[in-house]
Amino acid sequence: MNITVVGTGYVGLVTGTCFAESGHRVTCLDIDPAKIALLNAGGVPIYEPGLEELVHRNVKEKRLLFTTSYAEAMKDAEVAFIAVGTPPGENGDADLQYVLAAAADIGRHMTRACVVVDKSTVPVGSAERVAAVLKDTAKHPFDVCSNPEFLKEGAAIDDFMRPDRVVVGVASEHARAVMAELYAPFVRAEQPVLFMDIRSAELTKYAANAMLATRISFMNEMAALCEKLGADVDMVRRGIGSDRRIGHPFLFPGVGFGGSCFPKDVRAVMTMARHVGLDFDLLRSVERVNERQKRWLVEKAARHFGSLAGKTLAVWGLAFKPKTDDMREAPAITVVEGLLGNGAKVRAHDPVAREVAAKLFHGRGVELAEEPYAAAEGADALLLVTEWNEFRQPDLARLKGIMRQPVLIDGRNVWDAEKCRAAGFTYYGVGRNGE
Repeated sequence: MNITVVGTGYVGLVTGTCFAESGHRVTCLDIDPAKIALLNAGGVPIYEPGLEELVHRNVKEKRLLFTTSYAEAMKDAEVAFIAVGTPPGENGDADLQYVLAAAADIGRHMTRACVVVDKSTVPVGSAERVAAVLKDTAKHPFDVCSNPEFLKEGAAIDDFMRPDRVVVGVASEHARAVMAELYAPFVRAEQPVLFMDIRSAELTKYAANAMLATRISFMNEMAALCEKLGADVDMVRRGIGSDRRIGHPFLFPGVGFGGSCFPKDVRAVMTMARHVGLDFDLLRSVERVNERQKRWLVEKAARHFGSLAGKTLAVWGLAFKPKTDDMREAPAITVVEGLLGNGAKVRAHDPVAREVAAKLFHGRGVELAEEPYAAAEGADALLLVTEWNEFRQPDLARLKGIMRQPVLIDGRNVWDAEKCRAAGFTYYGVGRNGE
């Protein structure tokens, strides 16, 4: 098929590249000329393991093209995916201006019948608004459907190629047939394509992220209780996760969730509920717990030292999760700002988010080290924020020799508490035995 993807962020670029990898001719469009120039020059504007190789291969095979021109992108397009940003507005609503603008331009430049697909995370009822825009601009028949993404940053290629499920909301048999054909190569191992009505599909993405966020905040609340009662949250987590009705994923306590999806989608669900007269108290608590948890590292450090003024604190990990450079609503932002606000000096390291962090903390006095041990040198404490693999087995003897004070504050519970203490460190974890 001839496919157009509007938007070359995480979702758009991964979607377009993976469809090209399965043999389709894909044109990715973005209104940012610098981004398209970078892609056409062989660069990739985001960090995502495996993506750059796939982009280069499919560009070389002429299955993947990049443009800023709707006329070029929509020529002979049979399917057009809208994968642009939907940033939250002041009241928590997803801002649909970019989605609707893309729909208008798609309609104006159609050259044949086309299935227009909402790939962006959009609130319930958005497909109807897209259809209304297309009705005013399109001169060819069209169908609108919803196909929410469930990609994890850092594992997006594998998620697309081997999905748990594909959710598609359709209102016509034609759209259903087109989407079934499009996803056939990715569901040959019995993963289901779940066809449903469009409104249910739109809500499914929000419901999934809200549930995962709820599990995280639940375990962070449980960790706080463990600290007060002298229990070990790791033991509790294993105990409840072994129940097949519960399972282990997303039951790891830490310093809260961030990124482009969970915080925004939790707020969006609460806003949608409020619009129809419901008060989603559970998610309000999820959000409140998460904001509190982001302050845990700073509070633990302040409690240990009494005052952070003049102290040098090392921070390992700035991206909101491993295998990405994304710092949108990352817990590290709250941590770094909290340390600075308490008079501490901050020296931080992240394997890939250094450039993003340099822009974010520009002029704030945050020193960004090239490698992790350089960040820890002379530090009064080392704070782990993001659990990159290279941080999981630190050289404790080396750290002991270069740090001013041997204090480790583990915001992800990935370090062995007994080994750290045996090596002469004061160790704090999240919800571990009254710490």
